[in-house]
Order: sequence, then structure tokens, then C-alpha cells
Amino acid sequence: MTPRNPDYAAAVEADFAAATFVQHLGITPTRIAPGEIHATLAVKPEHAQQAGTVHAGVQTTLADHCAGAAAGSLAAPDEGIVSVEFKVHMLRPAVGERLYCVARVVKPGRRFAIVEAEVHTGDPQKPTARLLGTMAYVPRAPTR
Repeated sequence: MTPRNPDYAAAVEADFAAATFVQHLGITPTRIAPGEIHATLAVKPEHAQQAGTVHAGVQTTLADHCAGAAAGSLAAPDEGIVSVEFKVHMLRPAVGERLYCVARVVKPGRRFAIVEAEVHTGDPQKPTARLLGTMAYVPRAPTR
């Protein structure tokens, strides 16, 4: 896949840094490539749901943001990304000290990108969540 922004990696890193909720959760990109993002999150007590496993909302946010970043790595410099729709399957309880996510663009387009993301706790063969979604390319919002 060919990025439309030669500075795509810096743009993706800037988007991670500007997303305050993502920063609050502690999501950090670990690999940025055209159409593919890897990220991690150190699990904290406040990420747990009532049974002690990582809350579905935390996993969904990790998958959604990484999937958007994967699409964003292919965006033009004047474009941003928004989620249009996605479905997340929670596959098994997430228990561990760290979550990992790998997100990829399945089908790039001019206005939309089909994306997928998988979350796991250290074994990619045992994902805890899987997202399939659509991201839209939109005019980049002015900086605040």
C-alpha cells in the first residue's frame, strides 16, 4: 500500500499524541507502516471490569484507534480519519499485564477504508478481540 503522505509515520504519531482519551488509557504505537499499525497498552487496575478481566471498552478503544491509525497511514496530509462503523467480537477474556493490537487496512479506497484489528495479551494465536470496520477520510480538523 502506498501512503499519500510521505510523512505518514509522523502524522500517525501526532494523531496518537493528540488523542487525549487514548493517552489517558496508555495506548502507545510500537510499529507504523503503510496500512498497518501495532500498538500496546499496559493493563492497569482501572481497565478491569467487575470480573477482573480487561473491560471490553478498553479493548474496543485500542482496536478502533489502531484501525483508524492504519487507515490514517494512507491518508493525504490534509485528511483525517473517523470511524463510520465497526463490529467487535470479544473472543476470550483478556487477562494479563499488557494488551497488544495489530491493525491493518484490508481494502483502501479514496473516501473509505475497510480495516481489521486484533487484540491479544501476548499470544497472537489467541486473540481476545477482533474488529472489522469502515473508516472515512475527512478534511482534517483545524488544530485546537
